[in-house]
Amino acid sequence: IFRNNRKYSRTTVRNMFVVQEYERAVIFRLGRVLPGPAKGPGLLWFIPWLDVIRKVDLRTVSFNVLPQEVLTADGLPLKVDAVVFYRVVEPSLWVTRVKNGFQATHMLAQTTLRAALGAHTLSVVLTQRTVIAKRMEEVLHAASRLWGVEVERVELKDLILPLSLQRCMASEAEAVRRAGAKMMLAAAEVKASRALMEAASGLSPTAFHLRYLQSLSSARRSSSIVVFALPAELLLSRRP
Repeated sequence: IFRNNRKYSRTTVRNMFVVQEYERAVIFRLGRVLPGPAKGPGLLWFIPWLDVIRKVDLRTVSFNVLPQEVLTADGLPLKVDAVVFYRVVEPSLWVTRVKNGFQATHMLAQTTLRAALGAHTLSVVLTQRTVIAKRMEEVLHAASRLWGVEVERVELKDLILPLSLQRCMASEAEAVRRAGAKMMLAAAEVKASRALMEAASGLSPTAFHLRYLQSLSSARRSSSIVVFALPAELLLSRRP
């Protein structure tokens, strides 16, 4: 009797397996998935020769999308790579709908990346990376739900421009900076001239004479300034 009990115990142990907290088990019985959700976690049993066990990891997985050569909407070349975070939420679909879920998700991410960048101009890609990444996340999530995947996050990592294009953009930025500096200087000079005119118009004739003599005295100290002295009365007649 004890011998038979030991034999029965060994058989029972062989028919059991453990599913970890982060796993789920999809059980095929005679080629069909058992009805209901995936099994686990915990200690489960199966029927030898009839059941086939497929364990699925539910933890978040990340992968890098290799640098892709794309053309933006304005015809400029760009090399970009990204990182995708996803996890399996329906193990049965992950096992039955696609042969290699990781490869399918990876290929889908590559095509989605090229399509997303090709729909925008270079300036939009450079200034709205977060918006484009969010749009990619939505597209990937909708497509990969067919095989039980939930895309959690997409990030654009490096945007690499050709050297010739980088030089052109740097030259353009420098020209814009110089033009802005000249405009600011011209505006400051106009403002200063208006302030001087307003100050001069408010001076009395006596104060104007004193200011005129002070300016001549200051100018004589510099050897690089040529001064043409004009009668103060002439200057007073030209005041606004």
